[in-house]
Amino acid sequence: MTPINLAIVLLILGNLLASLSDVAVKVLDGGVSPFQYIFLRQLVSLALLFPFWVRQPPTVRNLSNPKITLLRAHILLIGSCCMVVSITYLTLATANAVFYTAPLLMIPLSMLLLNERPSAKKVLQTVIGFIGVLIILRPSQFHWAAIFALGTATTLALYNLLVRKIPNDQSVITTLFWTTSLSLPVAGGLAWFYWQPLTHNEVLWITLSAAFIISYNGLATMAYKKAPATQISLAEYSGLIFVVLFGVIWFDEVPDALTAAGIALIILPLMPKTWLKNLRGRR
Repeated sequence: MTPINLAIVLLILGNLLASLSDVAVKVLDGGVSPFQYIFLRQLVSLALLFPFWVRQPPTVRNLSNPKITLLRAHILLIGSCCMVVSITYLTLATANAVFYTAPLLMIPLSMLLLNERPSAKKVLQTVIGFIGVLIILRPSQFHWAAIFALGTATTLALYNLLVRKIPNDQSVITTLFWTTSLSLPVAGGLAWFYWQPLTHNEVLWITLSAAFIISYNGLATMAYKKAPATQISLAEYSGLIFVVLFGVIWFDEVPDALTAAGIALIILPLMPKTWLKNLRGRR
């Protein structure tokens, strides 16, 4: 398997887990403040990462680029706050449709920050996907929470692109451990002002969400280290399939015809050429 294909597989698996994390947030239904949720999620993530981090050799545990890691940690906090608000007030499909403008944003950001030059084909595929997003998020269904969803997309794009500034010899566990650790002081301070008692079920859903999202972050980190962002970022759209299915199964959020058309425009550019040729042949 080529590095690009492996990176795409990693991103698809990561987006499946990220979609399950969104389900956990949806189940909470605003019962936990965003700041409290994020602090507890980061705390659980750190606890999950620590056994793997401490088993590494001392030299591997060291942080290579503290400035970029600190920046990514706080970008993650901002994006997580926006994510909780948008998922609480929007359907899973609508919120994630806006989230998946992140690959579109990664095209100009990768050119600006990493001096990458995407091909015309990649730009066209991304534009088609963005048209699908606009169809899903039509004016008749616009909600103020969509602004927070766009904030999540922007921070996700920056978070994934900045990992390319971290040396390749730094392990994924070390990168995630320090990113999570550096986010805790600010997250804890904000959570302290909004603290409220939690039920056992709420703690369980937060723990599951933390496990899923830290897995996504690890897989995404590995993926974007293996291949240029412009070559694999469209694979992020795969998560939209998962959230639509989960929305139908668990929350009775059945997409209408226009939403289905928008999703099709997002998904079709992701299909390998051989699949598209076979599909045309059968027709």
